[in-house]
Amino acid sequence: DDVAAEMRRLKLELKQTMEMYSTACKEALTAQQMAMELQRWKTEEQRRLEDARFAEEAALALAEKEKAKSRAALEHAEAAQRLAELESQKRINAEMKALKEAEERNKVLNKLSNSDFRYRRYSIEEIETATDYFAQANKIGEGGYGPVYKCYMDHTPVAVKVLRPDAAHGRQQFQQEVEVLNCIRHPHMVLLLGACPEYGCLVYEFMSNGSLEDLLFQRGKTPPLSWQQRFRIAAEIGAGLLFLHQSKPEPIVHRDLKPANILLDRNFVSKISDVGLARLVPPSVADSVTQYRMTSTAGTFCYIDPEYQQTGMLGIKSDVYSLGIIFLQILTAKPPMGLTHHVERAIEKGTFNDMLDSSVPDWPLDEALNLAKLSLKCSELRRKDRPDLSKVIMPELERLRTLGEENPCQSALYSSGYSTNHSQASVSQASQHE
Repeated sequence: DDVAAEMRRLKLELKQTMEMYSTACKEALTAQQMAMELQRWKTEEQRRLEDARFAEEAALALAEKEKAKSRAALEHAEAAQRLAELESQKRINAEMKALKEAEERNKVLNKLSNSDFRYRRYSIEEIETATDYFAQANKIGEGGYGPVYKCYMDHTPVAVKVLRPDAAHGRQQFQQEVEVLNCIRHPHMVLLLGACPEYGCLVYEFMSNGSLEDLLFQRGKTPPLSWQQRFRIAAEIGAGLLFLHQSKPEPIVHRDLKPANILLDRNFVSKISDVGLARLVPPSVADSVTQYRMTSTAGTFCYIDPEYQQTGMLGIKSDVYSLGIIFLQILTAKPPMGLTHHVERAIEKGTFNDMLDSSVPDWPLDEALNLAKLSLKCSELRRKDRPDLSKVIMPELERLRTLGEENPCQSALYSSGYSTNHSQASVSQASQHE
């Protein structure tokens, strides 16, 4: 009985133990499943957390980018506002400057209008009588905006330029020329003797020896100019041009400088003519880079500043280009087309002496070469590469003039007061108005 009871007890304990083991196994499986679930949850949460972190970083980056855009837009807006304020200030300054310049110009013009004593006002009747009612026999040429007549007024030979009624912008050019030439007095500027403003007539001194162009090409069978005269004429042209560029209150740019517009009086003193195409440049830009936008190109093609042709930007160094071409013609007596190229090639090849005008037998070769090199610098394509008229060009021209004076010409043709035939010189004078 005890054994049976013990066996029952053991079986019961075994059963209980097995049940406990089964329960423990179930609990362990459940715990494992829960652990796996927890691990999956943890992994999922980590992934979500990582996604959230990435999303946050992306959001922060986007926010920073938008903030940068906003900052840039704000800076751009501020810069635009500053630029607008600056432009507004510039415009105000420009308007004030223009107003001041206009006031100065009006003062000058008022002064000019009140200074009629400086030139004589002729009536149309006086001019008609002098020209025999503009007789064809007295006509010496047809200018750019009207005919030119030679006649005598006050017992003095004069050239009368008459403005055509149909000349484009002619009246404006005429009025400008009267205003400018009225105050121009220089030994190397053609003198305006008088005018008839009501009928558009200008009365100039008559230049009996015609134009430099005629003399260089020996039209009318004139004897050749000596090298001494050529150096002197070059210096005189430079002096006259410098006078224009240094005019006050506003510098004058000639715009149409060429040998046909350089006239010579009975003593072969050269004078610049045809200032009628000049424009007044505001003093605010009257320096080494003086520029002024023009509405249209004027002048003779070969003598025109290339920068002016391309851009319409005019400056005092536009005249320096023309001066360089004229000097080369004074040396060579050759047409202006392609002259700078031919002279450059000749200098490179060492054949420059062959380029010199052969009608002059005694050229000072070194000095002529120096003038040619200076002329080529004057005719550089870029305006900024051209030398300064006052500081560089004129000292050299004065040196050459002095050289000529120290070595006087042996020929007496010009020193004796030789003058070309007046009818031939008259025709050449008309070229100043073309």
